[in-house]
Amino acid sequence: MRRFTPLLLLSFLSPLIISCDSSSVPQAPERDDSVFTPQEISCTPLGRLEQISANADLSLQSNTASNIVDGQHFGASKWIGEGNNREVFLTLEQMSLIKGISIKWDNPDQRSYSFEVQTSQNNSDWVSVLTSTSSDPDDEHLQYHQLAESTARYVKIQVTGNSIDSTHGIYEIESFGCVDNQQSDIELDDWYLSIPVDETEYSKAKSIYEQELNDDYFNHQFFFEDSQGGLVFRAPVSGAKTSTNTKYTRSELREMLRRGDTSIKTQGVNANNWVFSSAPAEDLADAGGIDGELYAVLTVNHVTTSGEDWQVGRVIIGQIHANDDEPIRVYYRKLPQNELGAIYLAHEILGGDDVYYEVIGSRSQSAENPVNGIALGEVFAFRIEVLGNQLTFTLERKNQEDLVQVIDMTDSGYDQGGQYMYFKAGVYNQNNTGDDSDYVEASFLKIENSHF
Repeated sequence: MRRFTPLLLLSFLSPLIISCDSSSVPQAPERDDSVFTPQEISCTPLGRLEQISANADLSLQSNTASNIVDGQHFGASKWIGEGNNREVFLTLEQMSLIKGISIKWDNPDQRSYSFEVQTSQNNSDWVSVLTSTSSDPDDEHLQYHQLAESTARYVKIQVTGNSIDSTHGIYEIESFGCVDNQQSDIELDDWYLSIPVDETEYSKAKSIYEQELNDDYFNHQFFFEDSQGGLVFRAPVSGAKTSTNTKYTRSELREMLRRGDTSIKTQGVNANNWVFSSAPAEDLADAGGIDGELYAVLTVNHVTTSGEDWQVGRVIIGQIHANDDEPIRVYYRKLPQNELGAIYLAHEILGGDDVYYEVIGSRSQSAENPVNGIALGEVFAFRIEVLGNQLTFTLERKNQEDLVQVIDMTDSGYDQGGQYMYFKAGVYNQNNTGDDSDYVEASFLKIENSHF
């Protein structure tokens, strides 16, 4: 059984968590690129490398190569080139060990692209890392390609042709590898991951259970590390759901106190789940924990910008889930017209309605830019603590006073017998009306859970 231990205050003084804008994103240690060799480091698991720019030998109109590194996966944000053997160039933030590349092609008519990939340390001398490869015409998602391992700062994609005509397009490119021997500090022994894909039919979400998840699990679309060792969760508008009763996609961790012991069932008042200390004595004896605390440090990197107004920009980043209801859901929402996002909570009465609490800004679909809101890419933290029927939510940010919301659950019904709890963390997209390729994404630097 996990027990409460004193948790450190939000570590904004740590070198890993120092700022929120791109001009001061935490940097990996400087190295002498002239002596940097692949033998010095390993990438376990793969991390997404920072790409600082992109250009091409030819672009049509406003569809320039800079669009392929802007995080937008649909609409006009793409590169278009005319003629075969067109070249697109990426510049990485620093010299890196490159092991893979992910490409979302512009594919309105199921065309197959032929392409090759080369890398370079000096943007002059190029090494072939992928030759004579074709894209999958039936896959409209990011397509991952393993590359021959190389040390480089520059990547060149040469589009040699396609199966329809001589016009070529790419929405987004992501490079994977590492810049140092890094691995996330987040312990995943008592979590499993749900991602919005059935690997054959895109029909039912896939579950990655504790042992597989801890074996350096990597998915280039939905779950990977960033260059600082944070865990990145991504969920598109369109994708597989966890059940027929779920409207939205998610890439989300579910707490599993059994820690891989499959003899213990996932559901029920048992060693896999926890209960409030206000629950009946029999449940207190059977549960895997009593009361609980979840602490997370994260950045929200991207929210949806398309779809119905009432759904745009919403994502759930943390929850307590009971049998069928949620004692708390933590929302981040940033509207397209606003620079900053809001934080609000939902407390669901057992079998009843939601009660909302606005911590920063408004949850309204027409809200103005929230005063003291949170920008995309800004580091913040939240803490959910339950003691009996009292739930306390705390929002923490660097150089700012904590914001606290207390929820009295005395009449909410969760102290009844048979009600079990588990934490969730990640991204639960709250938009199913936008462009299929629109998405939400967050990077978690800390996820800590504890119980009596």
